[in-house]
Amino acid sequence: MSEPGFSQGDVANTTYPCGGCGARLEFAPGTTALQCPYCGHRQEIAVGDRTIRELLFSELSGLDRKPVGSIGKYVFVCQRCAARTETNETASLCQFCGSPLVIDPNASGQLVPEGVLPFAFDRGAASEHLKKWASSRWFAPSALKKVTTAESTKSTYIPHWTYDSQTVSDYNGARGEYYYVTETYQQDGETKTRQVRHTRWYPTRGRVARDFDDVLVPATAQLPVPVLDKLQPWPLPDAVPYQQQYLAGHFALRYDLEPESGFEEAKKRMAPVIENDCRTDIGGDVQRVDTVATRHNNVTFKLMLLPVWVATYIYAGKSWQVRVNGRTGEIHGERPWSKAKIAAAVLLALVLIVTIGYLMSRNGA
Repeated sequence: MSEPGFSQGDVANTTYPCGGCGARLEFAPGTTALQCPYCGHRQEIAVGDRTIRELLFSELSGLDRKPVGSIGKYVFVCQRCAARTETNETASLCQFCGSPLVIDPNASGQLVPEGVLPFAFDRGAASEHLKKWASSRWFAPSALKKVTTAESTKSTYIPHWTYDSQTVSDYNGARGEYYYVTETYQQDGETKTRQVRHTRWYPTRGRVARDFDDVLVPATAQLPVPVLDKLQPWPLPDAVPYQQQYLAGHFALRYDLEPESGFEEAKKRMAPVIENDCRTDIGGDVQRVDTVATRHNNVTFKLMLLPVWVATYIYAGKSWQVRVNGRTGEIHGERPWSKAKIAAAVLLALVLIVTIGYLMSRNGA
């Protein structure tokens, strides 16, 4: 017998019929409601009894979940046209009729998200952000304007882990204090003096403590981590407890990074902050940190879904992507360079240099 959440069987698909025309409702960005894309009927998302919880990392092994590597593609059966769609996403659209497909999180085999940061602006506003971004890329080909078309953008919820940790760190290092020595030297036959700075080092050790809150780690490898990091900051206080309705009509990636691996990445993100605390504690004019041993206490975590508009376009046979933070409008994108525009700019610069040189020579004459 096949299990829900695996490619051998179907998964529970949740849809929300329109009370006006019977079509399928979709979440309307910037609101707290579902809206029909055909008749405009709106239905407020009911406030449930769920809250955004911080889960104890120490209890992770006891949570009901399947290893990422054992989960195949989900098979959605559209409740409108009965078409079957295989996907790695937890929310999608039917490839035949466009109806929203949202997985029952309890059937996914994965941990259920604790919170979701809903999209704050719709496709039209996303296109305006992209248009401004494209117009500011001076040396990009004219084809870059294609990213402003509505058809090229997808509203996608990206899974992120967040971690809280109360850290205590013992360090060994050295404090450097400047002192100055007067030196004499000869210049143009004259004897002169100058102050030369030196550093006197003193070994030191100590302990620092810091509480980290909501250290974010992207939980998917489908988008480059450096790109997702550049979309920060995320207004996490605006997040709401997870409800499937917020995914209706949008895409949502499932996580492919286990929370244990995510915590190892979170530690790496905490390390520079802890080292800076050590340097502050050492004091002096300059510091050296040789070793740091950190203990993580009362670690908690949760899974969050964060909104990103993803625009894809083709240029010179290559696929390029631009990503927009679905709350703040922050943009990070890939773009090709126009050799013709660069050559024209270089030629114009040379003409200006020659012209200025000519005018200066005439004025000098």
